[in-house]
Amino acid sequence: MPDRIQPENSSVTKILAVPTNILTGFLGAGKTTAILQLLEQKPADERWAVLVNEFGEIGVDGSLFEGQHGEESGVFIREVPGGCMCCAAGLPMQIALNMLLSRAKPDRLLIEPTGLGHPLEVVQSLSAEHYRDVLSLQQIITLVDARQLDDSRYTDHPTFNQQIAIADLIVGNKQDLYQTGDHAKLEAYVAKQAKPDVPVLFTEQGELAPELLNGASRAAMPETDGYGHHHHSSAPGLSEAPIPDSGFLKAENQGEGFESIGWRFNADEIFDRAKLMNFLSGLDAERMKAVFITEEGIFGYNLTRDALTEIELDDSLESRIEIIAPARDSSWETELMACRVNPTS
Repeated sequence: MPDRIQPENSSVTKILAVPTNILTGFLGAGKTTAILQLLEQKPADERWAVLVNEFGEIGVDGSLFEGQHGEESGVFIREVPGGCMCCAAGLPMQIALNMLLSRAKPDRLLIEPTGLGHPLEVVQSLSAEHYRDVLSLQQIITLVDARQLDDSRYTDHPTFNQQIAIADLIVGNKQDLYQTGDHAKLEAYVAKQAKPDVPVLFTEQGELAPELLNGASRAAMPETDGYGHHHHSSAPGLSEAPIPDSGFLKAENQGEGFESIGWRFNADEIFDRAKLMNFLSGLDAERMKAVFITEEGIFGYNLTRDALTEIELDDSLESRIEIIAPARDSSWETELMACRVNPTS
């Protein structure tokens, strides 16, 4: 549990040594599901903070988390959308993290970088002098779907390999979908790509014991010269910008060999649940996350290469969707707009 110091003659509580975990992994590995599972096991008397980063400009994970875990239950969420949080000299992450720590005063901090982000730069930002006393970097957990090792789009991708190289624990998620040999294949790949003696754990549905979060990280801080990266984004602040009179706002992003497109809709836009399911289940995409206000209630959606899942949420201020694919499909917008019950335009 972090130390909290009340300076003499001050009403401000200084936060020290907050246990901090990074949960990383490539697109579709199950990071969000794992964090939701961990939040279900959070001690009732503790306050946990979650800093979540998304490749897309719109930002959906925050709504998915908040729809299941509110601040009244001791869970505090902050998003950094629009590419990896370490870009722009780390300013987006620093601003979001400082605001989150100030509001939550957490007993634990969980950080989920985008699957296309660069965890080494995130670790370096968290290890900077400003955070050295504030945060205590604990186990870095990398989730991997072992079936991805048959696809060179993953094994040749520097981000995928960096996520493995920096991990204190590798989790082979979705093992219920593995074929014979997949477990051994991941163990062999980790032995080649990871730090020495990094353990490999297998699970499904992102189930992790909270005890796995404990223990100081062994992450090294090598220089990153020559490992540059860049994301193209449409405009800053689209996750919170006012929605125009048309009733929706669209944003696009690209980088690391993938493209994203997302929409935000004002709360008056109601969607047909059956039409949505038909549209979402037909998407040819690497990843899709969404929260929709429908005529039957509020639902969260999660699409991977394996399945489309739907969960009922307690609340959401608006509908949001983000799609990530090797290339955007121009027909998606027309099909999505046709799912509205009462279109503004």
